[in-house]
Amino acid sequence: MILAAYLVTGFLVASIYAVGMLRGRRDRIHRLGLLIPLTVACIATPIQFAVGDTAARAIAKDQPVKFAAMECVQETSTDVTEYIYGRCTADGVEGGIGIPGLDSFLVGWSTSTEVTGLDSVPPDERPPANTMLHWAFDTMVGICTILIALGAWLGFAWWRRRDIPQTKWFLRACALSGAAAVVALECGWIITEVGRQPWIVYQVMRTSDAVTQANGIWITFSLVLAIYAALGAILIISLRAMSRRWRSEDGREDEVPYGPDTGPPPVAAGSSR
Repeated sequence: MILAAYLVTGFLVASIYAVGMLRGRRDRIHRLGLLIPLTVACIATPIQFAVGDTAARAIAKDQPVKFAAMECVQETSTDVTEYIYGRCTADGVEGGIGIPGLDSFLVGWSTSTEVTGLDSVPPDERPPANTMLHWAFDTMVGICTILIALGAWLGFAWWRRRDIPQTKWFLRACALSGAAAVVALECGWIITEVGRQPWIVYQVMRTSDAVTQANGIWITFSLVLAIYAALGAILIISLRAMSRRWRSEDGREDEVPYGPDTGPPPVAAGSSR
């Protein structure tokens, strides 16, 4: 999650400056505002991909039913096919793109690796919404792969010209990267929270046993929801007001406290200075 936080923050900040550059703001501040967070995010992305791959194999070992739900594996077997998207049914995956043996290979580096299926536990111990889990997992991996490609694009251009790519397609990709990173993060949480059901602590406590029965929780929930709704409304109103101000001033910068030093003020004629 720490890597994911750097990744999402980097792409989000970079996407803001990418939008500015698409609107013609190619000054030094916008270029640095794009380059610095984008570089941090692009370095974190392949590391995150490797960590996620290791975590997936750990899940296959320690929480095999959760892994089976993520990959729509109905029966325990070897040489298990990896499906890209598709709908999970009791008879297997329908409509997905299948790659024979890849699921077993990813778990144990061999197509002969046995992958535990959902048939290993009773129906009431299986995670719900397997199709949603499967799509969330594929979407997360797919977005991370695309973001790695974006980082490779940046790295190749910097190696060749010591500069960021100048094409609009690169800036458009950067502009979309922030939202894409957030989607990948949310998909990861779906996998985590839905995939561990029906357990709050795996094979120790069920979620139904951990849920509080206190009716007052709804009061607290409503209060927190109202606070965040108010903060969100204030943020949106503030951003709209700032946007209108920036447009009306045509890019003119006012003096600000602790701003860049513009030099000493001009000396009036006849002054003793």
